[in-house]
Amino acid sequence: QVQLVESGGGLVQPGGSLRLSCAASGTTANIALMGWYRQAPGKQRELVAQIFIRTNMPNYADSVKGRSTISRDAARSTVYLQMNNLKPEDTAVYYCHVRSDSLMNYWGKGTLVTVSS
Repeated sequence: QVQLVESGGGLVQPGGSLRLSCAASGTTANIALMGWYRQAPGKQRELVAQIFIRTNMPNYADSVKGRSTISRDAARSTVYLQMNNLKPEDTAVYYCHVRSDSLMNYWGKGTLVTVSS
């Protein structure tokens, strides 16, 4: 089992920046990838960014490519999402996601990001 705790959401003006954090605990040795999804009101949950643990290779949605950076701190089993030049369409609940080697998926409770002036 893996438990995930997100932090860093909030209200930011268009053009601003935020850094989301997700700390994993429990059976973290078997984590294969960590990432972030988001869900805006009335829309389906979508991938934002993910990072593969063994290769450290990132993968970004086209909508955030060039504006966001995913990184991780292996010692703390924590993944970060730095988002810059935020737009109103980035407003959503952001969920931390982890997948284990055995393809088990774990989700955080979500953190709200609101981009508004």
